[in-house]
Amino acid sequence: MQGERYHPRSSAAGIGLTAPQSPVACVFSVVLLGFALCALSSRAQAADATPPVFNWAGMYIGASLGGGFPLHRGERLQATSGFGSPAFDLYPDSVTRPGVTVGAQAGYNWQRGSWVWGFETDLSLLDGRRGPTGAYLASPAYLGPPVFTLVSNSSANFFASIRGRVGYAWDRSLLYLTGGVAAGGARGPATLTLGAGGSDAIFSAPWSQSSRMKYAIGAGFEYAFADNWSARAEYLFLNQSLNTQVFDNGAGYAYASRMRNENHLLRFGLNYHFGAKSEISGELHYGQHTHNGQNSGDGGNDDDPDAPERYSVHAQTTNVVQAYPRFRALYDGPNSFPSGGKANVGSTTNLFLGLRLWDGGAVYLNPEIDAGYGLANSVGAASYVNAAVAKVGRAAPYMRFQRYFLRQIIGLNGGEQQRDPDVGARSEVLESTQNQISGKVDKNRIVLTLGKFAVGDVFDDNVYAHDPTTGFLNFAFNTMGAFDYAADAWGYTYGLAVEWKQDWWTARGGVFQLPTVPNGQEIEPQIFRQFMGVVELEARYELFSQPGAIKFLAYGDNGYISKIDDVIRYAYLAGDFPPRFDTARGRAVKTGGGINIKQQLMPNLGFFLRASMADGRYETVAYTDVDRQLSMGVVAAGALWGRDDDEIGVAGALGGLHGDRVRYFGLGGTSVYIGDGALSYGGEKNMEAYYKIGFGKNMDATFDYQLLVNPAHNSARGPINVFGLRLRAAF
Repeated sequence: MQGERYHPRSSAAGIGLTAPQSPVACVFSVVLLGFALCALSSRAQAADATPPVFNWAGMYIGASLGGGFPLHRGERLQATSGFGSPAFDLYPDSVTRPGVTVGAQAGYNWQRGSWVWGFETDLSLLDGRRGPTGAYLASPAYLGPPVFTLVSNSSANFFASIRGRVGYAWDRSLLYLTGGVAAGGARGPATLTLGAGGSDAIFSAPWSQSSRMKYAIGAGFEYAFADNWSARAEYLFLNQSLNTQVFDNGAGYAYASRMRNENHLLRFGLNYHFGAKSEISGELHYGQHTHNGQNSGDGGNDDDPDAPERYSVHAQTTNVVQAYPRFRALYDGPNSFPSGGKANVGSTTNLFLGLRLWDGGAVYLNPEIDAGYGLANSVGAASYVNAAVAKVGRAAPYMRFQRYFLRQIIGLNGGEQQRDPDVGARSEVLESTQNQISGKVDKNRIVLTLGKFAVGDVFDDNVYAHDPTTGFLNFAFNTMGAFDYAADAWGYTYGLAVEWKQDWWTARGGVFQLPTVPNGQEIEPQIFRQFMGVVELEARYELFSQPGAIKFLAYGDNGYISKIDDVIRYAYLAGDFPPRFDTARGRAVKTGGGINIKQQLMPNLGFFLRASMADGRYETVAYTDVDRQLSMGVVAAGALWGRDDDEIGVAGALGGLHGDRVRYFGLGGTSVYIGDGALSYGGEKNMEAYYKIGFGKNMDATFDYQLLVNPAHNSARGPINVFGLRLRAAF
């Protein structure tokens, strides 16, 4: 992950029908883009302002404690399908009450004169919301015993948010307004039993969470009582939206419970401020180095660009619009690109917070706001056309903590001061960038990463094709197509990665949790019940005086995975068509691997190649529907033609399927991204070309074109011409 940002591709098809991005989401994206522009200019403006007695600028972390007061009390189970009368409605006891809220927050401020603005993210427990559990009086309309029993698992009593803040400071006092996108408010599964029971008297409701936008708005007062400490009082109105839970007995009868989850929050907090300039005290005990990055100044020392950062703060917002015209198709299926043409807009907005804890150790947090949809709701091609946005599409913005992990760097040079003439510099300075704190490290080192992050943050990197927010958009060019790596539906998982870096080689290994079911949104909670092991060996070299690297990767997915031949056999024996993967899941190990090459051809011009293969006898676990693939391309930096911030890339890929998977899709089966209802097999072919126009280092616009031949490995459909525009801002 050093020096390079990777945005993982999600591994689940979008949910529901596609829709254009809502006006709320469009306005939200514009506001975030404007916020990024303000942040970029604030550092230069701050130099002209007279510094106040207390400087609010910089990163802070803290904790809060308070109370939550719900607006809506009680619950009503409305009799819907099968009952035909509100006389059968049920009224369990109140499930909401005032409760305690406790949590933690982290944020960053800019300041110009007396005006202070910035952002904050927080995670808090919110007591007071419980699912009803017990026996209650039923409606007199029932002929059986006049009681019903309700058993509810715990609701998700938490909330999280990413909020902007703007305020006015009087020396050590700060009055501010705040508002942003929130998360939480889920309800656990529940069971309703009428009267004395019986198979038709048991109603079950699954886990439920609203897909509407959740938000928090409010105001607060903060006072700095010491050089680095402040206390505050804050009010928030928390709206976690309307939550609907449906109880069904499987015989045509159903109850529906609708509860609007809104709370007034009053909380008191304590924050520690690191300041605009904050570096680790004491001397550095490393040898000479080559500075291969650039210190952003956030948490560093402007007088010494090589001083280690105490913290790192970065942000990025990426908006992608893609469209294609009508194309030839003999038929459309459930996971097809609609042949009449389509256009969609999607966006991701990320904060990247890092804090150094001790020598070589740091923690990182990456909250993300997603909105909109991938093209055609993220289905239609095995090498999907947009890896820059989340595949779980929603019209309204929603928030998730995508990464939170600990990284420890262990130097192997022993802190030696001398320079080895055979290997050159003994240390180097890491760049201040997303998910990385700047500082001097030994070139020979071990790096441990533990927590929630993306497999692609560590494995299968390639400087010329890896990050869909800045380079190629198509799956085929950012990771090995047959690398079926562990991930949830957004592309992240829990795991441990170990890297051993030497002068000319690096060895990597990792263990990661698989999703509970293939292509699922939840990660397996039991360690090693379902997991992936992966190893990678990298060798760095020079070819005709130009640097290059080659990587060899192998992996194995160990979990409850369907063998496709068994799925097809079951479909014929049971007469159950189209075949489904969930009919034959059992313990299995799916293996695969590949090769990854990057080679500089000349300064500002590079070449990449990936080749991969997986055991296609098994279903896709978490990535995409490719069993073998070859991809290659070239990328040129704008310095070649006098445009330092521009970039151009051209690439092509060939992909294919195992014979068992060809039979499965031919019988009408569906998978993660594809399923046309039938199949005239032909290996999928992809081509992509883009031109990125840079407006300085932190803003760019990319014009993208993709050609899909045999989309979804189907020669009866296509080719498809996909046109795209990507807008990105970052600091």
